[in-house]
Amino acid sequence: MIIPRVPVQHRRLLPDRRLSGPTPWIIAILMMLTLLAAAAGIGLARSANAIGDAIAGRVTVQIVTANPVTRAAQAAALRRAASAAPFVRAARAVEREELQAMLGQWFGRTEGDDPVLASLPLPALVDIDFVGDDRAGAMKALETLVAREAPGARIIAHAEWLSPVARLIRSLAWIAAGLVVLMALASAAVVIMTARAALGTHFATIEMLHLIGATDRQIARLFQRRIAIDTAYGIALGSLVAAAIMLLVGWQWSGVTAGLAATASLGVTGWALLLALPLLAIALAALTARQTLLAALKKML
Repeated sequence: MIIPRVPVQHRRLLPDRRLSGPTPWIIAILMMLTLLAAAAGIGLARSANAIGDAIAGRVTVQIVTANPVTRAAQAAALRRAASAAPFVRAARAVEREELQAMLGQWFGRTEGDDPVLASLPLPALVDIDFVGDDRAGAMKALETLVAREAPGARIIAHAEWLSPVARLIRSLAWIAAGLVVLMALASAAVVIMTARAALGTHFATIEMLHLIGATDRQIARLFQRRIAIDTAYGIALGSLVAAAIMLLVGWQWSGVTAGLAATASLGVTGWALLLALPLLAIALAALTARQTLLAALKKML
């Protein structure tokens, strides 16, 4: 039982003030940081997985033939041949208007009929997604297909330039997980120090309880309840502050619809884990307090 049942007359042996000492406030700060680190780690991990899924087996064929008519014809032929190939899931020719819109963000021009954008010699691009896990075999087959349909075209594998980004994001996610573990250990250390300090402060009360026949388990339950309640108050306070911060960040994040930041989210599993963390923290604090109290009480005899 996380918060053991203790008779009311026994509870009066210890002070019953809420948030009276430093322990609840320290636990609140640690809980807030733990939840924020966990949320960041979950979001980063999901972002890395989303990037990995997006770049796995995806390539872009860049056709740079000088003649625009030949370039368009090669792109159309390559798209048709790739769509019929068994190792290709999907093939899509990138429209010129899409390329112009992308470049317009850098030139500061977004109009489709802008003369500067219209005059740019843009290559023809064909996005191709592979089927299955044999990426090396699919790449060799695609090279043969490209050499036949669009000689001189360049094949760009998305994994070549996005894989380092995904690895970096995964590393940051593991760092966030390590911070969660360290803060959990710090919270347990705070509980241990609180339990030992409580025993020292109420040494006379403990001796009296021993004299009237109270067992170590009964005394431990009395202190465990007090520590568990103080810890629960601190965890609740820290969780509320962390929830407010995450809601604020999530509201601002909802406006991000493009780029790598748009792939970061918590998901249902992530929210469920964040909701379970405060309960796990209370259980860990109660268990830590109980084991610490029983060990210390044995040494008092």
